[in-house]
Formats: sequence, structure tokens, C-alpha cells
Amino acid sequence: MLDREGFRPNVGIILLNHRNQVFWGKRIRTHSWQFPQGGIKHGESPEQAMFRELHEEVGLLPDHVRIVARTRDWLRYEVPMHFIRKDARGHYKGQKQIWFLLQLTGRDCDMNLRATSHPEFDAWRWHEYWVPLDTVIEFKRDVYQLALSELARFLPKPQGQLNRFLRGGMRGGVRQDAEASMEGSGDAPYG
Repeated sequence: MLDREGFRPNVGIILLNHRNQVFWGKRIRTHSWQFPQGGIKHGESPEQAMFRELHEEVGLLPDHVRIVARTRDWLRYEVPMHFIRKDARGHYKGQKQIWFLLQLTGRDCDMNLRATSHPEFDAWRWHEYWVPLDTVIEFKRDVYQLALSELARFLPKPQGQLNRFLRGGMRGGVRQDAEASMEGSGDAPYG
């Protein structure tokens, strides 16, 4: 399913643990690492595709995560010609993606890279949010940077950490934390 410009609709997933580290999957039989992603099937919404891909690639169910945010618009990347199948050349250009920021509410042991008969990853690890993109295939790097940048403002406050900039979190009875600054800003997270 391609759009008029030759881009295949797709979803990308940035999965956070309780310390705001991101899930980083190693592509099967390669040395490249990436976020989970996959195509949107005919009749699927981006959210439905995200939950399907999350299960297929990471083994997680909707009960294991919470949607924090998603990108406003499609983020696109073009695939170099030598990566495109010969029968798709001329009409396939690349992918357009909606990116989701998810918080893991389950446990690490809930993940299963062999949840389906066609695994995408053969290893995974947690990595700091601003993961170095040099291990990502070159043509996807700009989209990764755009997705991480757009969704960074929705990062939840890491569990178990105090705000190191405010001693008591309250001054004169007025909340002065990140949540308070988001309220009324018109920047609603997902939903």
C-alpha cells in the first residue's frame, strides 16, 4: 500500500523503561540497531499497526505499555535505489511514519523477540534516550533524529528521581515542575 508519492505508511516505536531509557533492537543477522517499526496494513489505524508491530517484534501486548505521545505528522525517508527490490523500482520511494512514544508498564521479562515465526531482532538492550545514531542505517538517521526531538518534550519524569533544580518542588504554594509548565500550554500529549 503506497501513497501517491510512493511512500509506504509505517509506524515507529520509541519504547521507554521507567528510567526513560529506550529499547534498542539489533536487526537479526546484522550489526545494525534500530527501534521497532513496521508497515500499516490496509484498514489499520496507525495505533492498531503500532500495537501489532509491538507484539510481532518485541512480544509486548497493549497491557504492557502506555501511550505517552505520537508525532503530529508523517515523517518520511527515502530508501536508496540499491535497497529497493527490482519489481518496486520506479514507484516505491520509501517510508512515511507516525512515531509513538510508549512507556513500558510491564517488566523486561514480558518481552519476547520470538513472539512470531519471523523475528526482526536477535538481541536488545536499554539505551539512553539520545542514543547515538551511527549504528542506524544511514538513510533512517534523519527521521530518527526528528522523532526523538519531537517526542522528547513528552518524556515522563523518571521514577525515583527528585527534581534537582527545585529543593522542595513548591515555592509560595505554586507548583513549578515540568507538569505545571505543560498545563495550559496547549501542547497536549497523545489523545
